[in-house]
Amino acid sequence: MWSENMCLSSLSREILQHPLRNPTDLFHSGHIVKICAPMVRYSKLSFRTLVRKYNCDLCYTPMIVAADFVRSEKARHSEFTTNQGDRPLIVQFAAKEAQVLADAACIVSPFADGIDLNCGCPQRWAMAEGYGACLINKPELVQDMVKLVKNQVENPLFSVSIKIRIHDDLKRTIDLCQKAEAAGVSWITVHGRNVEERHQPVHCDAIKIIKESVSIPVVANGDMKSLKDVEDVHQITGTDGKTKP
Repeated sequence: MWSENMCLSSLSREILQHPLRNPTDLFHSGHIVKICAPMVRYSKLSFRTLVRKYNCDLCYTPMIVAADFVRSEKARHSEFTTNQGDRPLIVQFAAKEAQVLADAACIVSPFADGIDLNCGCPQRWAMAEGYGACLINKPELVQDMVKLVKNQVENPLFSVSIKIRIHDDLKRTIDLCQKAEAAGVSWITVHGRNVEERHQPVHCDAIKIIKESVSIPVVANGDMKSLKDVEDVHQITGTDGKTKP
């Protein structure tokens, strides 16, 4: 089997011809979808290859800054590497402009199954640059970003998801999720903490309310260190998938 690791500039026709999998189908498989969350420096190809051997259903790349990825060939070479067995795969981007995110999505769309917009990173540098969790306060922008990616990526199976944190006022989070759903988002991953929280217990009750407020799949994120944690959170929240670093 072809298994050579290829950077974006040298990806072969074998990947281009590899049929796109609709990752949303995983949420209709009748079991909890086990997802390896994007982790800085860790979620590279070699790590994704390892976790796939342990029945991981879906893998994410580390977060990539979309503007750098679109602008710099060097960034594309260093930030995105894949091979034929690296599927289904979601590329996570940090972005603050709809067209930049759409451009990045179009670049990776022949080689991945979807993109994810990071609206949950609480790091100060990301917030200062307009990335990550500050986007939860800009629901119309998130809506526009989802719409533009859906409109400009030609393959209708290509997924567009978002990862968010919660507001102190959960009504604002529900409004964000419902606007994203109306824009055509494929699923929403909810990290059950607000922007200021780091090690406090995840608010599973909030994730449950969000799940009940939309009709698309919802993935729970945070405080999952074992398969028992996955099962427990599923029972509490009713969510469709679980991400675990």
